[in-house]
Amino acid sequence: MDLIEAMRTTDACRSYRPDPVPDAVFHRAIEAARFAPQGGNRQPVRFVVVRDPEKRRLLGEWYLSLWREVYDAAALGARTLRSDSGADKAIWVGFSNPAKAMEETDQFARRFGEHPAIVVVCADLGSVHPTDTDLGRLSIVGGASVYPMVQNFCLALRDQGVATRLTTLLVAREPDVKQLLAIPDHLATACHVIAGYPAKDFPKHLRRLAVEELAFVDTYGAALVTSA
Repeated sequence: MDLIEAMRTTDACRSYRPDPVPDAVFHRAIEAARFAPQGGNRQPVRFVVVRDPEKRRLLGEWYLSLWREVYDAAALGARTLRSDSGADKAIWVGFSNPAKAMEETDQFARRFGEHPAIVVVCADLGSVHPTDTDLGRLSIVGGASVYPMVQNFCLALRDQGVATRLTTLLVAREPDVKQLLAIPDHLATACHVIAGYPAKDFPKHLRRLAVEELAFVDTYGAALVTSA
């Protein structure tokens, strides 16, 4: 399919048909995704496709326990959650109908372990080069060698009619996930991607900020606009 169409219609899918996604589909997607840019071509990313019902059930239990904390706080009107380390984590949503979105996401969380495939994305953090570790804020730069491949993976699945949802919530249970799946010690879990055939049609339009609100020229606030 057209690349721009794929980019504009790859949403965070919340509901899936029970049909399994064949190995050949995942193989084709990772075959394409592996060409994503990354620092030094060190290729730190690995994928674990989880189909085993019992393993998915356990992942679902762990995910739901984490989600309930978010959902309950949001239901009380909170916009952030304070982590054990003292950092605030945003929990508000930017959808046009927040209540509907939260309820649909709650149903997604309750069925987490029943979705066709849970892809655990791992990264060798010793192979990334974060340049922001001394700035006194949350380090995010190392993700530049990880998440472009994840997005390529999602787009390559979209090209084959497979929907996805990327979530990082379950990373909080990394030790349990690593033990369950025999993931080597030197790898970290970077995110989890639910993959399956969508229960509904792919979206025709996704609500996002306008370019003029996102991009600037020379000075922050000087909006990037099209030529007159």
